[in-house]
Amino acid sequence: MAKIIGISGSLRRGSFNAALLRASVAAAPAGTTIEVGSIRGIPLYDADLEASDGIPAAARELKDQIAAADGLLLVTPEYNNSIPGVFKNAIDWLSRPPSDAPRVFNGRPVAIMGASTTRFGTLLSQTAWLPIVRTLGMRPWYGVSLYVSEAGKVFDASGDLIDPAIRERVTKFVHGFADFVEQSIR
Repeated sequence: MAKIIGISGSLRRGSFNAALLRASVAAAPAGTTIEVGSIRGIPLYDADLEASDGIPAAARELKDQIAAADGLLLVTPEYNNSIPGVFKNAIDWLSRPPSDAPRVFNGRPVAIMGASTTRFGTLLSQTAWLPIVRTLGMRPWYGVSLYVSEAGKVFDASGDLIDPAIRERVTKFVHGFADFVEQSIR
């Protein structure tokens, strides 16, 4: 049974990416669980803070969740054609100290998806993640791309996925990634 941890890169309560993550949880195939992790509460990275106080509790908890999972699902917004600062900041904390980064990331299967209100989805943000994924030694899954565009038309005011074509794409994506994760743990 594969266990995947999914993280939305947005802190906004009405986040389309958090909604996409919830839709992914609902689409998980039998035998696969997707646990939702959170970047909320992780402060801005500050080496002085790390030296004086160590790794913040929110970052430690998320690191342990990722380390206990078989796969990692990054659900990324796109801000100014790139990665949201708050999401990158969380990953920076999660890779500290460098001696612990392999426990969290090395060899871990990872997939990236995202939703945006623009017509282009999160193509540029997802592409910007690739050097980070490579640097941390993760194993990216490239089976199916999922760039949800015009997210305001895809989710209702409650954050429920209302577009059947997108629901089908989410299901295909999640099932494909779950298969990739399953193969990696055999």
